[in-house]
Parts: sequence; structure tokens; C-alpha cells
Amino acid sequence: MATIFSKIIAGEIPSYRIHEDEHYYAFLDINPLAEGHTLVIPKVETDYLFDLEDDLLAGMMVFAKEVALAIDQTIDCKRVGVAVLGLEVPHAHIHLIPINDLYDIEFSKPKLKFSDQEFRATAEKISSAIK
Repeated sequence: MATIFSKIIAGEIPSYRIHEDEHYYAFLDINPLAEGHTLVIPKVETDYLFDLEDDLLAGMMVFAKEVALAIDQTIDCKRVGVAVLGLEVPHAHIHLIPINDLYDIEFSKPKLKFSDQEFRATAEKISSAIK
């Protein structure tokens, strides 16, 4: 059965797309810890990040770096934090989260709420910074 992320990739479920190539897809997390909180996923459905083939995993990190640099340029933050949890959706993914202190990346914190218009504006802002 296809994961929610596979359905997003297929266009069956809408997303706030940031960047995409033939192997990876980046989109805004709809339950973000910060403005610009982005998920990076491989297009191949694999449950566990470290089950990915080496070249796919390495490419995913390079793709995530490209997205993180765009987040860093467009969202007010000190750094872009990286987290891999892998328990909430059975599809390998990386969280890219704009942070200003150590506690900004705590997943137990209440999630932020943004309107559709705010999500769209953030996605466009980040997306336009990708070279």
C-alpha cells in the first residue's frame, strides 16, 4: 500500500512543493516546528533511510543541502537543523528545520499553524532561491 508520501509524489495528495528532480521531492511539512520546515524524501518508497542504496542516500543528502541553503537564504534563522526520525511515516525522509536555538528542533513542541496562503508564499520564497 502506498504511503502518504508516495501519494504526494504522485499528485494524489496536494503539497507545498519546494523542489523536485527525478529521484527526490522536497515539500513543506504541514505540521511545522518553524516557518520553512521542509521534508525531503526519495521518490522510491523505502521505509528506513538506511535501507536506501548508497548512491541514493548520498544523492538525497546533496539534494537536501541544496534545499537547506535556499531555506537559510530566505527564512530568518541561525541554521537549518537536520533530523531523521523515521517513525511517523513508513517512507524515508529528512526534516530540514530553520532553528535559532537548541530547543527549536524539539518534536514534542506544539506545531505551528499557517494558512494556505502563508504556506504557498513560504514555498514560493524558498523554491525561488534554489539555483
